[in-house]
Amino acid sequence: MEIVALVALTLLLGALVILVAFAVGKRKEELRVKAKQTSNCVVEAVAEKGPATKKHKQEKQRGRKDKLSQHNFSHPLLASSLKGHNGNVTCFDFSSNGKYLASCADDRTVRIWSTKDFLDREHKCLRVNVELDDAILVRFSPDSRAFITWLANGDTIRVFKMSKNKDGSMSVKAASDDFPLKHKASILNIGIAETGKFIMSASNDTTINIWDLKGEILASINTNQMTNSYAAISPCGRFVASCGFTPDVKVWEVCFAKTGEFKEVTRAFELKGHSAGVHAFAFSNDSYKMVTVSKDGTWKLWNTNVEYKKQQDPYLLKTVPCASSDGSLAALSPDGRVVAISDGCNVAMFNASSGELEEQLFSVHSFNITDLRFDVTGRFLVCSGDKAIRVIHNAPGYRATIRDMQDMLKKAQNVAMKQRLQQQIKDAQSALDAVLAAAVH
Repeated sequence: MEIVALVALTLLLGALVILVAFAVGKRKEELRVKAKQTSNCVVEAVAEKGPATKKHKQEKQRGRKDKLSQHNFSHPLLASSLKGHNGNVTCFDFSSNGKYLASCADDRTVRIWSTKDFLDREHKCLRVNVELDDAILVRFSPDSRAFITWLANGDTIRVFKMSKNKDGSMSVKAASDDFPLKHKASILNIGIAETGKFIMSASNDTTINIWDLKGEILASINTNQMTNSYAAISPCGRFVASCGFTPDVKVWEVCFAKTGEFKEVTRAFELKGHSAGVHAFAFSNDSYKMVTVSKDGTWKLWNTNVEYKKQQDPYLLKTVPCASSDGSLAALSPDGRVVAISDGCNVAMFNASSGELEEQLFSVHSFNITDLRFDVTGRFLVCSGDKAIRVIHNAPGYRATIRDMQDMLKKAQNVAMKQRLQQQIKDAQSALDAVLAAAVH
């Protein structure tokens, strides 16, 4: 009996050993497969986003590795890519005189670019260091001699003044004092009125602050939209608008006395028509038109040149289906002829009058687009979303101009008008032909 029991015990132990070995082997295989999958994901992520940030002792190697891993984008309408930042570009702005583009990134710098170099192979820029902080928003002053930034860590506005040296170079110096801390939530946008009378800052709660140029609060607006998703000053410098969780855009007028003293902020008008929250909006250069993009999957074009003081509401001109998502941005060309909408890393360009989709640009950046706007001439659409700034030819703008001028030519009655329109059509067609010819090569 003892022998039988010993044999049974031996067999039982042997079976247990076999089961354990099998389980261990299976687990090793699972770990091996999982490790391989993880490795593949890491390789894909590195190929998409570039290598992870190195320690201080490897800082010298970052530049070369970043260049090797930089997201590549090509398109027939791509005019150039401005590359200079070591971090992701969060915002940019054009000076009102059209000569400069200022960009900021999470690399503690602001860079000033010359717009006349956009079509050159080399794009030099002036580097402005932001001490002990990152500038995440930047806006030029109306006279193009200064710019303001929003500090990521300081949660406030810092002013930088620009001046030309005797040798023609430019110097930039930060003001001695930053604006006081006033916002309690994350910042969305800042701006300076073209009139030079006030500065705006908006956060993602329901707050918009109106400042004077010295950093004193003139007024604080509660948008009552549950949360703000975007806010901006109109190009004319009279209005401040915001959108958010509610399906409308609210517009206020910032009023000043004839003597220049601040009076009040009053409600001007609202854009009502979307069926879901509004992601963002943009004005035409004359502030007579606005475009909005919403969670309802449409963009809308509005005529805002109305007598709002007589209770006249803006006119809805066009509703067009489009791809949109959280963070989507809208841009309207200065002449109001072209609408651009961002959706993640992609950009779509539409004819504003017909609503026709004219251009689709996919994977323009490796991350979601952070800023989108036309330059002051309307020749280029510019966007950011990683370390590069993409400058795109506004071919739909040339086409829209040609079509509009041809329609006007049919109605023209005097010779002088016909000749002027014919020359404008010729100039626009030559510009479009040059863009398309460059795209072929």
